[in-house]
Amino acid sequence: MANFGRAVRAGLIVAATLVLAACGSGDAEEKDAAPKSRQTVTAATVTATVLPRIVTASGSVSAWEEVPVGAETGGLVATGVFVDEGQYVRQGQPLVQLNDALLRAGLRQQQAAVQSADANVARDDAALGRARELRERGFLSQASLDTALANQRASAAGLASARASLSQMQTQLNQATIRAPVSGQILSRSVTRGQIVQPGAELFRMVRDGRLELDAQVPETELALVRSGMPAIIVSDQGGETTGVVRIVTSEVDAQSRLGIARVSLSNGSGLRPGMFARANIDVGAQPALTIPSDAIVFRQGKAGVYVIGGNGAVRFTEIKTGARTGGLAAVTSGLQAGQRVVVQGAGFLGEGDLVSVSPPRAATPAAAAAPTKAAER
Repeated sequence: MANFGRAVRAGLIVAATLVLAACGSGDAEEKDAAPKSRQTVTAATVTATVLPRIVTASGSVSAWEEVPVGAETGGLVATGVFVDEGQYVRQGQPLVQLNDALLRAGLRQQQAAVQSADANVARDDAALGRARELRERGFLSQASLDTALANQRASAAGLASARASLSQMQTQLNQATIRAPVSGQILSRSVTRGQIVQPGAELFRMVRDGRLELDAQVPETELALVRSGMPAIIVSDQGGETTGVVRIVTSEVDAQSRLGIARVSLSNGSGLRPGMFARANIDVGAQPALTIPSDAIVFRQGKAGVYVIGGNGAVRFTEIKTGARTGGLAAVTSGLQAGQRVVVQGAGFLGEGDLVSVSPPRAATPAAAAAPTKAAER
């Protein structure tokens, strides 16, 4: 009997062990079969709409037209320099005076030469008149008349030559005073008093009419949107903010940087100077655009993007590029297509491949729905 009891107890222990093992296996299978949890989020659809479009570009300020000023007459000493860098001058205003003492002496000499040639012409005109009268009376040979005519013509030619020399000397004397060829601002000066000025040497560089422009570098993807005459806001950390108008858009795109140039004329008194860096916000008007809520944009590894919801509820991070933002909406320039759904609320807590459950729009609460009725009853 004792052996039989021990056998029964051993059987019960084995049976209990099998039952526990079976229960543990079932729990593991239930855990494996449990569905993966989903996060509840809100979503929005990528929508095609028309929005005001601003193209942002940056570049350097330059002169609309730089005019070099040089000397036409050389080898003379600068006796006076009347302007300096940064000054605004008018067309024809004296800039530099060269030593013109020798030129004035030469001018007086040429004036005397003209007077002498004029006297010779008067003398030979009178001689020719007398020779013709005598020839008509038969008291003078034809050869003598021809000689008188030749002398008169030579005197007239001498007078013309003297007058031409006088005009040349007068021009050289005028060139001794170097004047502004156009109105504008003096950008640089390279002449000093006492310097011997050589012909053709650059003495000043001017900004014609003081007009400046921004050589704005525009990405090739947005270059086609920019047109001549479009308004722009120019912002500089040193010069503040001013307005401008697109003057011209160049037809060439840099093969390395993929940037084109839009030259934006700046308003007068902008406070900017050539060489400064500035940014331009060019208003290109209303343009078709894809929009999403601004709250849908998250950053992963320093890149802006959104979580696009797939057909099975799994999300994937998609990098995007955005444009202007207005009224809580952001324009998407690349990365998305119309009709796609993106996560809005809850996007910041998601990872690649997570499953989401999209919550429906919130319905009005009963209390809120009853409030208008009670107000109406009153």
